[in-house]
Amino acid sequence: MVEDVKNRLGTLGYTVSDADEWLLNFAIDKITWLIRNECNTAEIPEGLHFAAVDMVCGEVLFVKKRSGGLDGLEVPAAVKSIKEGDTAVTYAVSDDGVTLDGFISALKNSGAEQLARYRRFAW
Repeated sequence: MVEDVKNRLGTLGYTVSDADEWLLNFAIDKITWLIRNECNTAEIPEGLHFAAVDMVCGEVLFVKKRSGGLDGLEVPAAVKSIKEGDTAVTYAVSDDGVTLDGFISALKNSGAEQLARYRRFAW
């Protein structure tokens, strides 16, 4: 899973450094246990692998942002409105990082709705 997380973070615009190894392993362990406890399974179900990767990436980016380590990572602005006559496009731009926070939150919660499908009863 480590390589998948590194590759996914790379596609999101974050370059993993050697200093991130402990954080990556911690986030993988944290999300693995979260999914295993939520689903009451011994392993992460195969169908949740990609959701788990996104959740780990969200956790890593969340910690890095809170510790000031995400300087330079930008999320493209979403289109807020489009006007057809004389063509006007307005982007939802925020100076306080709300767009990045929303993006990180979406990653952290990625696949949460899929967990119920794999949930087992605990006896």
